[in-house]
Amino acid sequence: MKLPRPFIQLPLLFDAGVLAAEIEALGEGVWRDHPQKFPGNSMLPLLAVDGEPANESFAGTMAPTPELLRCPYLMQVMASFGATLGRTRLMRLAGQAEVTPHVDQGYYWAERVRVHVPIVTQPTVRFECGEVAIHMAAGECWIFDTWRNHNVINDASQSRIHLVADTVGGEAFWDLVAAGRGHDADRGAWKAIHVPPSSAAAALVCEHYNIPRAMTPWEADYHMRRLLDDADPRDPNLAAAHAQVERFFQAWRGLWARYGDSGEGKAEYWATLERFIQQVPEPVAMIRLANGTRWIDGVLARVAKMAVRRS
Repeated sequence: MKLPRPFIQLPLLFDAGVLAAEIEALGEGVWRDHPQKFPGNSMLPLLAVDGEPANESFAGTMAPTPELLRCPYLMQVMASFGATLGRTRLMRLAGQAEVTPHVDQGYYWAERVRVHVPIVTQPTVRFECGEVAIHMAAGECWIFDTWRNHNVINDASQSRIHLVADTVGGEAFWDLVAAGRGHDADRGAWKAIHVPPSSAAAALVCEHYNIPRAMTPWEADYHMRRLLDDADPRDPNLAAAHAQVERFFQAWRGLWARYGDSGEGKAEYWATLERFIQQVPEPVAMIRLANGTRWIDGVLARVAKMAVRRS
């Protein structure tokens, strides 16, 4: 999700030692390779579709995995976000390893923010986002702008472990964000609230509806135009881009009025998508956004690939 600043610290503070002990008790066998097989990167699923650790899908009802159910304080930490939670994992980065620079431009991350809680870390581990680099200390709670180019470098000898939760948020969550602190803001009287372990069971609110069967014309229009808002307003091709988007909206709205998300009309939906992509002039497709990516790549990731579910 695009944020107004690279990093925002939320006013929450957790007992990293307790979290680390819960994770260590799970053993090594529950850890999995990173889906992209990045060297030195491994993960432990906590919320997954139907609670199945091996299910890496973005679509479906998210539920706790057996490993998360064995970690009561970890569940309390997640519940304290006051958010509807999507796919959530522990992310481990071995010593002398890194998360390579990238931008999260896919549909799932367009309106989801990534919450990071460092559990095991060292002072030399640095998180880079745009032109800013910070160290997230153990027990703190951070969000960051995934639309900017970002990466993580662990130049220490020990592994780094973060809780990483994807969420669209919720009223209480965005209240926390409003009370948060920008990475470059003076701490002054700002203070995080300590959330200690409790004997009370935590109740998590998880996503049930996350990927559309057929995207509404209004959502598709929103994504395309929001991407254009990230371009240089002086770009001479913006007017033509907006005209292309409006033409697509009119065609998609006609199909939506006929089929909606009933599961019918897939052939017509796909034909309209393909026709739109083919008709975008090259200068429009090549419009550069603030993070260095092309407008058409964002459209493909956020709309074309997700506008109609294949199954």
